[in-house]
Amino acid sequence: MSHPPGSSRASFSLLCLGALGVVFGDIGTSPLYTLKECLGAGGGPPSVTDLYGILSLIFWSLMMVVTVKYLAFMMRADNKGEGGIFALLALIPKAARGRGKSAIAILVVCGAALLYGDGTITPAISVLSAIEGLAVAKPSLASAVIPITCAILFGLFLIQSRGTGTIGKLFGPIMILWFGTIGALGAVQIAKHPEILRALSPLWAVGYFSDHGATGALILGSVVLAVTGGEALYADMGHFGRGPIRAVWMFFVLPALVLCYFGQGALWLSEPTVANPFFALVPEGPAAFALVALSSAATVIASQALISGAFSLTRQAMQLGYFPRVTIRHTSHDTEGQIYVPEINWLLAVGCILLVLGFRSSDRLASAYGLAVTGTMAITSIVYYVVTRQTWGWSRAKALPLLALFLSFDLAFLTANAFKFIDGGYVPVLIGVAFVAAMLIWSKGRRLVVEEFTSSFPSFAEVVPQVEGRARIPGTAVYLSSSLAHMPPCMMRLVQRGHSLNETVVLLTVAYSDSESRIPDERRVEYEALGHGFHRVIVHAGYMEQPAVHPLLIATCAAHDVAFPPAEVTYYLGRETILAGPEGKMGRIAETMYSYMQRNAITADRHFGIPADQVIEIGTQIDL
Repeated sequence: MSHPPGSSRASFSLLCLGALGVVFGDIGTSPLYTLKECLGAGGGPPSVTDLYGILSLIFWSLMMVVTVKYLAFMMRADNKGEGGIFALLALIPKAARGRGKSAIAILVVCGAALLYGDGTITPAISVLSAIEGLAVAKPSLASAVIPITCAILFGLFLIQSRGTGTIGKLFGPIMILWFGTIGALGAVQIAKHPEILRALSPLWAVGYFSDHGATGALILGSVVLAVTGGEALYADMGHFGRGPIRAVWMFFVLPALVLCYFGQGALWLSEPTVANPFFALVPEGPAAFALVALSSAATVIASQALISGAFSLTRQAMQLGYFPRVTIRHTSHDTEGQIYVPEINWLLAVGCILLVLGFRSSDRLASAYGLAVTGTMAITSIVYYVVTRQTWGWSRAKALPLLALFLSFDLAFLTANAFKFIDGGYVPVLIGVAFVAAMLIWSKGRRLVVEEFTSSFPSFAEVVPQVEGRARIPGTAVYLSSSLAHMPPCMMRLVQRGHSLNETVVLLTVAYSDSESRIPDERRVEYEALGHGFHRVIVHAGYMEQPAVHPLLIATCAAHDVAFPPAEVTYYLGRETILAGPEGKMGRIAETMYSYMQRNAITADRHFGIPADQVIEIGTQIDL
């Protein structure tokens, strides 16, 4: 059904407002601490020339990394509207992956896992840097900074279940006020010192490295704070779409950020001893407290981009077989990408609060910030190159220069941040390593389980003679099966030990695509009558979908005259108990970790929307 032009414009405006409230919070609150960290990174008082060089580096980093790399190029690599590093992996054709499939997949897993590290530290540094403004406005409140920060973080994660769409509409107007305020404050200072606009020239950035030599490159470890959030723009693309994100960035967010950064620089020209150039943009008194309050609201919103991105990455990893089943709650009737994952939400909440309690200042947290996200940025560039070559058919002469351009920034930022490893950079890296281990162990464990079942259980043709002589009891049974070539283990256990089988048997397989985010309705369900009372139903799903199979089965069986009384059907689910013995292929430690994840994964009936009172689980013991 077509919509009137006014309706389309209204919808686009709402998406822009939602994107402003969710996607741009992280990068939009970087002015709170970026220039302050850059000015203090040299170990001594910076000169005016240094200031110009730093501002030039910040401006051109925003232009080249965010505007050019992510908005102009990366966002073209969407998989049916979905963005993020797993969407890049899905774009690479299976045939084109060849022997490099494992290497590319592992690279993508590493990049995604590092984003979890960044998603943990972003809320901590963002909120803490804003609340520290209380100590600037009134030093006697310094002792309240940590408790207030922790309380705000807890409240932020508490409201996540409301959904990104609702949160975006709530936060959008606040972010309009935020960007308008910081842009106006910066413009006032620029009007006093318009010569600061000379720093727009890239020659000042080049001159900074010429003046400081090789050690000058370390400034990039602080400059990168201005662009952390660029990866979140790409990961959150499925929530609001490419168009709204690009429009909001080019016409509102980018101008406001540039005005704010250059305004802080203009202020520093007249007050070079100022400790915090952002909060110095307003005089002491009520205006300072108002700016602290607005900054606190904005930094709460800043955390939303990475949290929403973590939810999207988790679902993609789960559907692609790299993560155990977790609870996925859809928070919008209109937008499939808006979801809430409580397990990840509270894991991030605990991590953020522990970081605040451990580091206790935004200066110390800044030392831990950047290493994980720059690693993901570099990996994204490499996988994007593979997409341009293997999926889009670009020539090497066309694709390589673009890769070299992206990596010239990514690797420079990554190298500079590597020097921050001992000072705290190890924290997000260790978080990333933990997620990498979990993803790879889960992927290998599932593969070994499937291999065990396919080698131990027969095909349909082989099982027919075994069931023909068995008693067939009235009723309909649905067996979930991960394999189309072999019979479900739980069914074979029941036949072997119970010596009976229902008159009507439906073999149900949910087949996830690793190349399509969503499956059209006309390709959603396949049906095949196997004979002897057996029926096969295949439900196809994209890697961003979570189908409710019960209503699909009702409709499919009714359409093919299969006996399927909805309230009387019994679903038989298999549950594996992992023994973690010394003889397994994974090793005792890895198998124990897999067993723990498997026990705590969401059960299949909850995941697929199967009525719990119609489920019977049959267990199998396995030593991988």
